[in-house]
Amino acid sequence: MTKADVIAQISEKTGVDKGDVQQTLESFFTVVKDSLADGENLYVRGFGSFINKKRARKVARNISQGTSMIIDEHYVPSFKPAKVFVEQVKVSDKLKDLAEK
Repeated sequence: MTKADVIAQISEKTGVDKGDVQQTLESFFTVVKDSLADGENLYVRGFGSFINKKRARKVARNISQGTSMIIDEHYVPSFKPAKVFVEQVKVSDKLKDLAEK
């Protein structure tokens, strides 16, 4: 599913114009990105949490050149789904049908 598909479905379900839905969705993405960039986590009850995960400093290898390099400690964005979200996906009939194929 693409962003355009999401916009179309939201517009269809709510009766709101696609342009307004697109602007709202883009604003949501901007808020999520800006919050994580500022070091703040974002919690959406019943959906999940957008969080920064800390990656420790490590030594990595460049296989093609045979050299080692140090990757400093850094943060990466991550999403942790809420329990109700996980349970809904687990009991989904469509996913069970896909697994059987």
